[in-house]
Amino acid sequence: MQLTQNQQAAAQKDSRSMLVIDDVGKIYPNGTVAVQHANLHVGEGEFLCFVGPSGCGKSTIFNMIAGLTEPTSGHLTVLGTSPKEARKQNEIAFVFQEHTLLPWAKLIDNVTMPLTLRGVSKKERITEGERVLELVGLKDYMKVLPRELSGGMKMRVSIARALISRPKLLLMDEPFGALDEITRQTLQNELLNIWEQDKKMSVLFITHNVFESVFLSTKVVVMTPRPGKISDFIDIPFAYPRDDEFRTQPEFGEYVRSVSNVLNH
Repeated sequence: MQLTQNQQAAAQKDSRSMLVIDDVGKIYPNGTVAVQHANLHVGEGEFLCFVGPSGCGKSTIFNMIAGLTEPTSGHLTVLGTSPKEARKQNEIAFVFQEHTLLPWAKLIDNVTMPLTLRGVSKKERITEGERVLELVGLKDYMKVLPRELSGGMKMRVSIARALISRPKLLLMDEPFGALDEITRQTLQNELLNIWEQDKKMSVLFITHNVFESVFLSTKVVVMTPRPGKISDFIDIPFAYPRDDEFRTQPEFGEYVRSVSNVLNH
């Protein structure tokens, strides 16, 4: 995405912002209007959950943030530069719903793949690989193949691989959607523990689970059906750390109802 002079000036002004989305729209070549007039400002250390009906443009917005596709209108900057440039500088990492692990590669080789592609020395790759595998509780599984892991463990490996480049912006597109509820809640707890160790990292997280959105986020972003628009922001004003007891509190239930009500109107 080539920025105009005005857009470059705006990007410079917002250089301390993690992410700025300014009146962004996306129309696909077949004429589908996926996103329309999207506006969003994300600061350092925020955790935002995106909720909305299927097909409302959540993944399209994430793909634009990651520089995988470009906006049709408006402008979007990550740390004051274009998404593609931010990705080149390893400022952005992406975790998908599918773990996308190489089945023939040991865990240590899977998580260090981004460093291998950048030509980082083997010694540094191993050191960083051990660091992130310890973060997700899998340091003892370094030499294991993906087929020997449960679904939850595979997702932990995907998260570790995303974290190995020490990104400032972590994008997560329904990473826990295919997991059973017990595993899902465990990984929610672990993800918050990891994020709290690096509060400078911002996390954007897509989910269809309203309970998950309230438990994880500092703010819930609600999107409308296609053409996708950001219709509402709901601040979740509860302190961290959050644990299983938090899920049982009346205040938690109240915010779950609030988000559900906005989604249903």
